[in-house]
Amino acid sequence: MTAVRQRQFAAGLGGPAGHAVVAGCDDAAMGSPVLTRQFISDVTAPLGWRLLMTSLGTSIAVDSMTRAADVASQIVTGLSPADVGRLRIDLRRDRVLVTIRSLDTWIVGPPDVDLARRVSELVRWRGLSTDARPTEARPGLRPNQVIEVGIDALDIPAIRPFWLAVLAYIPDPSVEDDGTSPIVDPYEQGPTIWFQQMDEPRPQRNRIHFDVAVPHDEAQARMTAAISAGGSIVYDAEAPAFWVLADVEGNEICMCTWEGRDALPDPAGDDPGANDGTEWK
Repeated sequence: MTAVRQRQFAAGLGGPAGHAVVAGCDDAAMGSPVLTRQFISDVTAPLGWRLLMTSLGTSIAVDSMTRAADVASQIVTGLSPADVGRLRIDLRRDRVLVTIRSLDTWIVGPPDVDLARRVSELVRWRGLSTDARPTEARPGLRPNQVIEVGIDALDIPAIRPFWLAVLAYIPDPSVEDDGTSPIVDPYEQGPTIWFQQMDEPRPQRNRIHFDVAVPHDEAQARMTAAISAGGSIVYDAEAPAFWVLADVEGNEICMCTWEGRDALPDPAGDDPGANDGTEWK
């Protein structure tokens, strides 16, 4: 998508509810245009949404569970069933967490960006905001994040059935199930688990690690906190797409952002931390 067409799409976000105009693009004939991650972040961040690799997320501050349920009801009843099908809404007594992700693709596209705008409008009608940030009154608020677990394996098809069975997970329905694809919690309570192909055993290091996808402007503060707590950076050659950090005993976590990924040739293949087959140093 050209810069001109991206500006035209951004202008369309201010148009009639439920319709984002992309000049010169016939979705029926061409499909939804591909937006850069930078553009998606620039357009949605002012509304309080954060791009988290393959989804958009926001947090709405509330003062009770009753208020949270009211906000969720306002969102659900104000959208079409198809739009509601792309939402995940988690209620807490002090916040409502909303995530937008297309069920049939790993790519955040124009319909998702437009849906974020419309959700923000619905929330504003209730006198609230999708821009919930930490305050003195609510210091525990943080930007949305996504946690995944990566498992290194020599024979992925041999170990994957065990993890499907022991966790009662299912193959990720958004990608083709080839026996090595990620597995997910059908109720979306637990983290996605993905498998990284190993060429040879590595007994000297752990073979299961966490991934945490954070807003791009949250990464440095989160890493500073982790290092202050005794951690270290063990791999940063592909930053700011991701860094690998470890605790004092070498247990690893991959901290991921959307930055540095727009130039990748296959935007649908950027699982957080997937590393494109490159071994961590």
